[in-house]
Amino acid sequence: MGETISELQDRMDAAAAALDFEEARKLRDRINLMRGGASREDAEQADTAGLVRQKPGAMGIGTSQQRVTPPQGWKPPRKPDPMTKGASRRGKGRR
Repeated sequence: MGETISELQDRMDAAAAALDFEEARKLRDRINLMRGGASREDAEQADTAGLVRQKPGAMGIGTSQQRVTPPQGWKPPRKPDPMTKGASRRGKGRR
């Protein structure tokens, strides 16, 4: 018969205390699958070895767009000269 989430939690805590982090990771993933609605059998059969967690800050706050990394070799444009009056000439000299 399958184990309950509390039993898996106890086994995960014992594995972490024994510094068996691989076993603790497998048990954590099974617990998360079972909490998400998977059956015990499906949680046991699932292969979660290739799953990685999203890095903090990989997504913008309140958006679903990832941060864009510039292409290799891209350089930011030069900053404007602070001693100039600006590029806009609207309204100046046109009377």
